[in-house]
Amino acid sequence: MRVIKKIRKLFEIYKIDGYIIPKNDEYFNEYVSQSSDRLKFISNFSGSAGFAIILKNKNYLFVDGRYTIQAKIQSGVNFKIITIPEKLPGNVLKSLKKIKIGFDPNLHCEKQLNLFYNIKNVTLKPINKNLVDTVWHKKPKNLIKPFFSLSEKDTGQSSQNKIAKVKNALLKNKIDYLLVTAPENVAWILNIRGYDSAFSPIPNARLLIDKKGYINLFSQFKKVQKIKKNFFKKIEFLDEDKIENKLKNLWNNKIWLDSLSCSIRFKTLLKKRNKIIEKIDPIYFFKSIKNSTEIKNIKKIHKIDGVALTKFLFWVKKNFKNKKITEISAQKKLENFRKMNKTYRFPSFSTISGAGPNSAIIHYKASSKSNRALKKGDLYLVDSGGQYSFGTTDVTRTISLDNNSKFIKEIYTRVLKGHIAVADYKIKKNSNGSDVDKNARKSLKKIGLDYPHGTGHGVGYFLNVHEGPQSFSKNNNINLKPGMVISNEPGYYKEGRFGIRIENLVYSKKNKFEELTMAPIEKDLIKKKMLNKKEIDWLNKYHNKVKKNLFKFMNSEERVNLIDACSPI
Repeated sequence: MRVIKKIRKLFEIYKIDGYIIPKNDEYFNEYVSQSSDRLKFISNFSGSAGFAIILKNKNYLFVDGRYTIQAKIQSGVNFKIITIPEKLPGNVLKSLKKIKIGFDPNLHCEKQLNLFYNIKNVTLKPINKNLVDTVWHKKPKNLIKPFFSLSEKDTGQSSQNKIAKVKNALLKNKIDYLLVTAPENVAWILNIRGYDSAFSPIPNARLLIDKKGYINLFSQFKKVQKIKKNFFKKIEFLDEDKIENKLKNLWNNKIWLDSLSCSIRFKTLLKKRNKIIEKIDPIYFFKSIKNSTEIKNIKKIHKIDGVALTKFLFWVKKNFKNKKITEISAQKKLENFRKMNKTYRFPSFSTISGAGPNSAIIHYKASSKSNRALKKGDLYLVDSGGQYSFGTTDVTRTISLDNNSKFIKEIYTRVLKGHIAVADYKIKKNSNGSDVDKNARKSLKKIGLDYPHGTGHGVGYFLNVHEGPQSFSKNNNINLKPGMVISNEPGYYKEGRFGIRIENLVYSKKNKFEELTMAPIEKDLIKKKMLNKKEIDWLNKYHNKVKKNLFKFMNSEERVNLIDACSPI
């Protein structure tokens, strides 16, 4: 609360009545470094999405349904927690008198501000100095680590070919320049990676490409020294502080800006002397469709990841009654299994390891205070993933710790029915994520239940574990294309009691989805009578595939466990 008081003291200097603090940094990455996590610094909220509004007498923290419970626990003392999109800032602020709210133009895109703050009684004021940084005196320092290149053997396509794709998109749309402001898209087009984001090999950089294919790459100069030799003369490497002058010197051009990641600062610089076309960067669409080399490598790492996860599942089942296993010790054990393969780099997100009531917190993170032992009768939910040298994984399993609740088994089976409905979905010409999402919820909705998150998100190739534009969600109208990798993760969460989620990654292949994840699905929680023949056949076929892929990597005891875990129901 002391920090908030310091920020409020600055309101008078800047003549504002409030201030917005988003989760993202100036690169709009999903995961931000400790030194850029301003939202956590002022609120203690550690989730990956959300924003706060500090007013003179009240503080609001806006999060989506994944984080409502978590935000109440972490930040409820000093902030009123609002779940979006059930309520937006407009619903909260419209009852106030005319107010002026400040924001950092480096941390917001115009689309986002218009969506949340297009309210008659609110005036937005850009402030070029970040107010949180002004009061954050002991900010952690970031280490400068160099970018590195991926070989064409691992990416399946050269950077020259990718640049040509973007160049053709500019020519087709009669546009002079594309400003690439999302680091994940810079990573894709140049086949480079970096160490600038927790859990994702992101290279913090921006890129300006013209219709002839010439490129300016803006980043910290020390980061590009090792990769420069891999590129041809059409790329000029510039320090990131040179971007403002470069943009100021562009005039009388048609410039494409990414509506998802271009800051108001950059848009303001460019729109004075150029015509702006603001829409989604075409690289998101190119990147979403994995080529045959990427799919081959993704399948390979899912087998590797499946071995680690399956060994872990058997270890939990064998030991939870006799040894003290906690959420944190289990999480560490799982990563140790992953580390046994030399291609493993680091987790693809913060592992969710929740037992009993903690499993109901959708994006739960175990701490020394909340760390719970795995006890007989509970459910244990583990949602985890890895970044490997040639792919990214994300998988969730809900494990029965000898739970015998008929109600829980019914709910688990309904979640499984939703999971199978996605896996077995027949893709048509115009199928989209919204269509798939509806199917996933049907079984739960028959008894008036639902879950407050999308059914699935796109996944990158040794890149972001959450990737667009494709997803299985209520409002996603992106057509499903062959080569898209998406998670399939319906669930159900009973606050204070239990959480259930079953997640595999799949990729779209012509008119169907093909499974990537290789790990047994918990059978001890299934009510077989609730499954129809088609659903039983799908589960048996999936388990047979898991057994065939993993059997030779298991020791003698684990092979017995695998045969049992994958036996027909």
